[in-house]
Amino acid sequence: MNGWFANLSYKARKRWALLILVLGLPAYLIVAVTITSTLDRPSFLLELAIYVGLGVLWAYPFRSIFKGIGQPDPDEKD
Repeated sequence: MNGWFANLSYKARKRWALLILVLGLPAYLIVAVTITSTLDRPSFLLELAIYVGLGVLWAYPFRSIFKGIGQPDPDEKD
């Protein structure tokens, strides 16, 4: 399953990726820290596992947007 973002043009995916990184990631970080801070202080390894898990979890739905963004535009003519 690639999601509906896979059907977008390269420029549209690049714009979405920028929007997600500039607005979505900081918002997700704030939510993740807020949720984690409501729990009692777990051990260091458990807390590290929570943050690593949340770090992977936010990017998983957007993998089709970020795929190939660092490559040159395939539709661009030289």
